[in-house]
Parts: sequence; structure tokens; C-alpha cells
Amino acid sequence: MHLSADAILFDSDETLVSSMRSVVRAWTRWAESYGMTLADVTRVEVHGRPAAAIVADLLPAHLVAEAVARLEEAEVADAVGGGVVPVPGAAELLAGLPADRWAVVTSGTRRVAEARLAQAGIHPKFLVTIDDITHHKPHPEPFLLAARRLGVDPARCVVVEDAPAGLAAGRAAGMKTIAVTTTHSASELDADAIVADLTAVSARVTGTGLTLTVE
Repeated sequence: MHLSADAILFDSDETLVSSMRSVVRAWTRWAESYGMTLADVTRVEVHGRPAAAIVADLLPAHLVAEAVARLEEAEVADAVGGGVVPVPGAAELLAGLPADRWAVVTSGTRRVAEARLAQAGIHPKFLVTIDDITHHKPHPEPFLLAARRLGVDPARCVVVEDAPAGLAAGRAAGMKTIAVTTTHSASELDADAIVADLTAVSARVTGTGLTLTVE
């Protein structure tokens, strides 16, 4: 499959960076500090949702702000400590893209996103996080904001995501979508193309934008 675009908008966790081990460690320690287990946490929907929304499902309202702050500290500390690596194919794909032709759009906070991306050697010029928006995925706002910052037509963007909420946000923004099956099976993902990881995606810069090849 070939897709024509002006920009590519990537989710971060399990799309560009493999951070699952770091996430599990940080969330386990955090959950234990509130008398919970990781199994208790995963009883609510977690993939593609902001940490604050997950925490709000788990704790009384008066504890949420402090709990979210503690979780962010745990996630940043663990990311800086290592254990975050690029998803296969990510480094090679990004290396061929001009800095103003791609962005990272994540439901994480800026501090956590920057820590994880940096550990994987990824330094986006454009980064949209939960700190920049009012409505999170599956609302289209995060991707529409990224397109506006890049100065491109949303219809000329391709979204790369691992979670149903992110893919729904991309579709709602009028963008083409590529799903990676790092956290969900292909049957759970609705996208224009579905791949195992980014080794199946390549991009060529043309006079009119980008041509993506999806194998």
C-alpha cells in the first residue's frame, strides 16, 4: 500500500518507543503505595488514555491530583533509569523524515513523554501532549493541534497509533491511519493499514510531500 501525505503524526508509547517494562514498574510501585496491585489498575481501560483519567477511575476525587503528580515522578524516574527503547523500525523511519514533516502526539504528560523519547534517542521538533489540549483521544483535538503546528492540512496527515482511542481520534480528524499491533490484536484495530511494527513502513520525500509505503 502507498499513502501520500504531507506529515506523519505518531503516538509515543508502544508506537515509537517500547516503554511497557518501564510503565509496569512505575505503575506497580505507584499502585502499591495506594494499597492496590497492578491487576487492580488494569481492571479499568488503560491503553491510549491519560494517566489522570485512569487515576480518576481508581481513587476518590480528593486524592487524584496528588496521586497523578506522584505517578508522573515515578514514570520519569523509571524512564531516565533506562528500559525504554525504540520500537523496531522507528529510528530508521524517523531518520528519513525532515523535522517539520512529523510530530509526536501522546496522551502522556510532556515530562514523561520527553523522558521516554530521549531515552530512545528520539527528539521531535513538534510534540503535543496532554498538557497542550482540552480534549484527549479519542477526540480529534490532539491531532488537529499537531497539524496546525506543522502548518499542514489535516487531510494530508497520516496517524500512526497502537490504541483504538488514538485511531478513532485520527479518523475523527479526517486523517489516514496506520495501526501497529504492539498492544492490541489486528481484530481490535480499525485503520487504513495494520502492521506489526514500523519495520513495515518506509517513507520517501517527494516534491509534493511524502510517499509512505506500507508492506
